[in-house]
Amino acid sequence: MWGDIAITFLLAFITSYVFTPYTVRLARKVKALDIPKDRRKIHKKIMPRLGGLAIVIGFFISAIYLIIVMIIEKKLDIFTNYYYIKLIGFFIAVIVLEIFCYFDDTKGIKPIVKLIGQLIAAVIVVCSGLVIDRIVITGSERIISNEIFLKIFTIIWIIGITNAINLIDGLDGLSTGVSLISSICLMIIFIFNGSPIISIILAAALSGSLLGFLPFNFNPARTFMGDTGSNFIGFTLAIISIMGVAKTYTAIIIVAPLLVLALPIFDTSFAIVRRVFKEKSLKAIFKADRGHLHHKLIDRGYTQKQAVFILYGISATFGLFAIILLESGFWKAISFALLVIAITAIGYKDIFRIKKNKKNI
Repeated sequence: MWGDIAITFLLAFITSYVFTPYTVRLARKVKALDIPKDRRKIHKKIMPRLGGLAIVIGFFISAIYLIIVMIIEKKLDIFTNYYYIKLIGFFIAVIVLEIFCYFDDTKGIKPIVKLIGQLIAAVIVVCSGLVIDRIVITGSERIISNEIFLKIFTIIWIIGITNAINLIDGLDGLSTGVSLISSICLMIIFIFNGSPIISIILAAALSGSLLGFLPFNFNPARTFMGDTGSNFIGFTLAIISIMGVAKTYTAIIIVAPLLVLALPIFDTSFAIVRRVFKEKSLKAIFKADRGHLHHKLIDRGYTQKQAVFILYGISATFGLFAIILLESGFWKAISFALLVIAITAIGYKDIFRIKKNKKNI
């Protein structure tokens, strides 16, 4: 299995890295450019924003190649649990989603139209059979198995994670790095959990394609992933997280993906509440603002790189907490979290004092 994971990761990395410069040229040709028009934009120059296509290409070339090879070697049976139908549904859903996002990156579409595209893609996936079909509450015999509820919950989960990754895409390399950390943590959790091999392969493919794109996206960025990238990443993370818990439905396994994706989930949830309370209207949810975590860090005086590394650290901590919780238990995970908090508190005070001293110089 480890050899297959390594091949998947490396092939995705190479493909994404090689294709990214081509997406830059394509973006300039079709005028898919991010122009800084307001203070919400951190960058100061016009940037191409179709880099996400390289991530998509790297992911699918790697994943499809490994799936075919593993079928030939009889390591993978895609007919078990109708995985071939689910994979076809996922592939069609991505095509639909990417069409909407491509038009958003090149022409610009209204947020509600993009939301409709996400909804259609999510419904396609659910109709293909990719849905959490029951949840067993740990410590009791209670089972949540209402089919309609779980399908609606799955659609909300997919759309929610898709937009969560999209909304944190505000600094060079932020969304790419956080997603890379999340996908690697999910892959490790799936390995420990004995999840279906297909979920592990897809997580490895996504990790590799993200790492291949990161050198072009990290500060100072040469290209942005655009909605074609951020929506695809969020959508794929949501799908992979569902596939990875297909064998187990205990509460701790359901919580693990929530912890891994805690940073974008929190930022998105807080953004929704903030916008609704500020504007006193549900329409405000679609109105962009400058209140995200990365904006707050920049406003506190941190550079882009510093803010990104801080959020990388937070994301990695949540991911490691989930891994330790699953592999070693609650108390070890809690002790790890408390130790990280204590060390961070000390470091934060030092950083704050240095910043204050700099202001006085």
